[in-house]
Amino acid sequence: MPTPQRRPGPGRPSWQPRHALLALPLGLIVAVSLVDFLAPAHVHLGPLLVAAPAVTAALGGPRLVLAVGALATLAQLMIGVTRRGWLSLNHEVQVLALVLVTVLIAVFAALRERQQQRMHQVRSVSEAAQRVVLRPLPPRLGPLRVASVYLAAEAEAHIGGDLFAAVRTDGCTRVLIGDVRGKGLGSVSDAALLLGAFREAAHQQTALPELTRYLERSVSRELAELAETDPRGDEDFITAAVLEIPDEEPVVRVVNCGHPPPLLVRDGRVTPCTARHPQTPLGLGGLAATGYRADTFPLAHGDLLLLYTDGVVEARDTAGTFYPLPERLTAWAREEPEPLVARLREDLLAHVRGSLGDDAAAVALRRGGPPPPAG
Repeated sequence: MPTPQRRPGPGRPSWQPRHALLALPLGLIVAVSLVDFLAPAHVHLGPLLVAAPAVTAALGGPRLVLAVGALATLAQLMIGVTRRGWLSLNHEVQVLALVLVTVLIAVFAALRERQQQRMHQVRSVSEAAQRVVLRPLPPRLGPLRVASVYLAAEAEAHIGGDLFAAVRTDGCTRVLIGDVRGKGLGSVSDAALLLGAFREAAHQQTALPELTRYLERSVSRELAELAETDPRGDEDFITAAVLEIPDEEPVVRVVNCGHPPPLLVRDGRVTPCTARHPQTPLGLGGLAATGYRADTFPLAHGDLLLLYTDGVVEARDTAGTFYPLPERLTAWAREEPEPLVARLREDLLAHVRGSLGDDAAAVALRRGGPPPPAG
């Protein structure tokens, strides 16, 4: 959980580190003025004062720019009056140019400030959408310890086409992870559609194949309606893996609909849970299999299961090398879910130099406590 930041109390100034940088333009005004006073008569450094409001634009808003510009203008006037006793035509032009440049810089600073406010509003809406659509997973679900991470490909987005959810039912935990065709905000509606259907049906459908069949019908119906208004809607589909983890059985049941296989970490070894009965992605309608079958894999006490989207394993570095997820998991085999996904996030961003080509999501689940000591 992020550490809450202390807000300034009544009467306490909201001091920020950048305020200390105001010494740069103020020091520049003082330095130029002193040097101009001491320099020979034919040396004129006053035009350099225009740098003061220009530097201030990087530190504050338009009011601060105008304030520093006014000080620079006053210094320019003092230089002219002190050294000559009057303002020459050349000096008057310099003062006028300084005032004009200060006003222009202040206007650009105001436009930048307004743009930043708009971006802040967009970011706030995106964060609210993430909390509503992609609800955070609890750290504990029955006998499972859980952690998740989500990385959107679009820098200003907090949610995109990848999705995950978990629901507690009688005696088991049901988990969904999926990936909508495409990325970014345009795929949020499809992700919300599937998440809503899963959260509702997970409590009603007793068998995992029936739950998956319900999701297929729901997604196909909604995408068909969307295709009536958007011609690209008939090309949409969602890869997904639907899992069921009983509390009293050391197994996990999986119906995989075209999604990357979960990775099982046991005794320091990573094993993909490859589907023996693979299914087509959700939303393909008539192309989907008429009968779903669940595959069963072992999940004993201390085992860790990692669910992920293809944005993780298909992330490339500058040399075009894919992210080696199994190798990383082997090195992190003894990590608990929360520090594991934190390492995964940091390492993945380092691999791609901070620029993902696709949305990426991962969910780590460990049954019971940590694995027993090696040997």
